[in-house]
Amino acid sequence: MRVAVVGAGIAGLTAAHELARQGHEVLVLEGSDRIGGKLLVGDVGGVQVDLGAESVLARRPEAVGLIDAIGLHDRVQHPATTAAGVWTRGAVRALPPTVLGVPADLEALAASGIVDGVDVRPTPVPDADLSVGEYVTARAGREVVDRLVEPLLGGVYAGHADDISLRAAAPQLLALGDDPVGSAVAARAAADPGPPSPVFAGLVGGVGTLPAALLAASGAEIRTGCTVRLLERDGDGWRLLAGAVGAVEEITADAVVVAAPAPASARLLAEVAPDAAFALAGIDYASVALVTVVIDDHVELPGSGFLVPPVDGRFVKAATFSSNKWSWVGDSGRTVLRASVGRAGESTALQVPDGELVARVLADLAEAVGPLPTPADTHVQRWGGALPQYVVGHLDTADTARRSVAEVRGLEVCGAAYGGVGIAAVVAGAQDAVSRLLAGLGD
Repeated sequence: MRVAVVGAGIAGLTAAHELARQGHEVLVLEGSDRIGGKLLVGDVGGVQVDLGAESVLARRPEAVGLIDAIGLHDRVQHPATTAAGVWTRGAVRALPPTVLGVPADLEALAASGIVDGVDVRPTPVPDADLSVGEYVTARAGREVVDRLVEPLLGGVYAGHADDISLRAAAPQLLALGDDPVGSAVAARAAADPGPPSPVFAGLVGGVGTLPAALLAASGAEIRTGCTVRLLERDGDGWRLLAGAVGAVEEITADAVVVAAPAPASARLLAEVAPDAAFALAGIDYASVALVTVVIDDHVELPGSGFLVPPVDGRFVKAATFSSNKWSWVGDSGRTVLRASVGRAGESTALQVPDGELVARVLADLAEAVGPLPTPADTHVQRWGGALPQYVVGHLDTADTARRSVAEVRGLEVCGAAYGGVGIAAVVAGAQDAVSRLLAGLGD
């Protein structure tokens, strides 16, 4: 069976690998000039670093399992330090143990000085979806939302707690129930006192090297610079029109997996799965920028980095001290930092030249950790429309899209717009999509 996969991000490449593993012929069509989506490595000041996502969730099996399956297990590396901070109230303060911002150690929280206190008020959780901000505010107080939950959510979704869906984006909070603070504290007290298992994993050389390795392992055919412009039924199979303007070609396939972002997917599905197209067209995306800084000198920096609450009004929303966090980066002998800028609805912050973006980031970093030596090199990576926003009701939106597509034989969808934005969740979603596709075709 010949399958066309639309999109060569981690979702599309995972789908291609799974299809090829099961003996199918796979053609991957990518509109941009490269594969990998939001995974990318680059050279900054002579150091190869991730310019996009830098880690996978190690506590889920899908991404680490895929890495192992394609022979990269010996390159897996866990963070050398996970001691993160929160830059708030004039200092970088130690981030206490939390469950996505909900305090799990009240003594450590008090010692941090991040919040004045926690307003614990057990409150029944409604059946209907609600925002993370509404859920935590009612049960722990607004200050916990503003100074703990917001910066953590911003790091994952580049979104806002009062918009992000509890059920879609924070099921770990929903599991804490009516009294999230009490449940989080009790769970920490009952945890195994031994060394914790690693939460995250990276790859020596960068997670951005994963796409090329995954494509090579699949053996799938890839065409970049090949935008898919039309998707339609062709008897029992499919007909696609794809390519650059003036060089569009017709491609036929027995089945199709659409692994593109929601706006592009909506356009392709408009005729074949209109309900899915309508649902996907309503998903908003946030844009972000990552500024990487390489310093020739060794600079003492606290832990793995820090998060920034929006209420503090800073330009950066987070900083990672990559040479502290990843031994393979630290082994370069350089100090490597990266800072992220941009949240949903705040795209104007990104509408400045690269030089100004770097200058503002460096000013924030200097205020947070002290004066820094002049960088040997800097790099700005802009990710326009990078992160889908899982607003209240997102699960219904994703379910509508999947149900609509399920009614069309030989068609499936996957990607960050459906069941999670992290690499592990996207890998799981792509593998599930292939299973559904083949089951529907009787394979």
